[in-house]
Amino acid sequence: MNVVIKVNDEIKQKMIEYYKDKKRDKVIPYVIFQAEEEDTVITMYESGKVMFQGKSADVDAAMWGVELENTKEKIEERKKEEEKFYFCNSVGSDEVGTGDYFGPIVVTATYVKKEDIPYLEELGVGDSKKIDDAKIMKMAPLIAKKVKYRSVILDNKEYNEKYDKNVNMNKIKAILHNKVLYQLMQEEKPKVDYIIVDEFAREARYYEYLNGVSNIQKNITFMTKAEDKNLAVACGSIISRYIFLKEFNKLCDSIHMPLPKGASKDVDKMGEEIVEKYGKDKLKEIAKFNFKNTDRILHTLVF
Repeated sequence: MNVVIKVNDEIKQKMIEYYKDKKRDKVIPYVIFQAEEEDTVITMYESGKVMFQGKSADVDAAMWGVELENTKEKIEERKKEEEKFYFCNSVGSDEVGTGDYFGPIVVTATYVKKEDIPYLEELGVGDSKKIDDAKIMKMAPLIAKKVKYRSVILDNKEYNEKYDKNVNMNKIKAILHNKVLYQLMQEEKPKVDYIIVDEFAREARYYEYLNGVSNIQKNITFMTKAEDKNLAVACGSIISRYIFLKEFNKLCDSIHMPLPKGASKDVDKMGEEIVEKYGKDKLKEIAKFNFKNTDRILHTLVF
């Protein structure tokens, strides 16, 4: 599948920053960069057009919020569609930590009832990526007291054991999302209008990832930017972020070093310090070893 979008300068800069650690090395005429995101190849042209190629091309393109059809009728239609997913009884899940070299992956599913919505709005619940960490630390415990939730933590050691050519990041995410959703639905038996997952893979592909899993949650609605459209997903995002930050701080304390988040050059520098002080095996315990950071860290060191 091929999808082409046109982006403005603001979105262009955000994409350049987002894909900087996923770029291919080859230089192509009239191309700003070419990058890989799981099974999608992203090519940004100097003209401002961006091509997404792969099975999940439409999903990866949609995450940038660029509307191909922006007529008044379409806007109204989308607004009505989004409202039904907002003002409802729902279970939703979201993950944190997949873009961080250090630290675990955390996935949380929450159950939000219609009557919970005013309280959550008053707290300022929304996408955790748009809320600073200090506010997350105050907000998440209040949410956790109000709504039912289930969380799972995948630490770096287990992540590195699971990740190989047959088990990629999206497969891991699918398994973790399914685990918390199934657990919440079975144990709490909530009456819901929708079960919503922030779409990271097409529906058919998501269930392919779950081949071999015994207990599978069905009847899921997949949507892009779901944390902005549904409060259950938003709550899942915030609680996941809270748990991630707590676990991340424990990790820092365990090696007596302040670890940076993300996957930038600062991360590479810290990785080198960790290997020099504790050895390569320690890095594998606290980092996602398949990230390109590992090659950059280890190639600068002599063993």
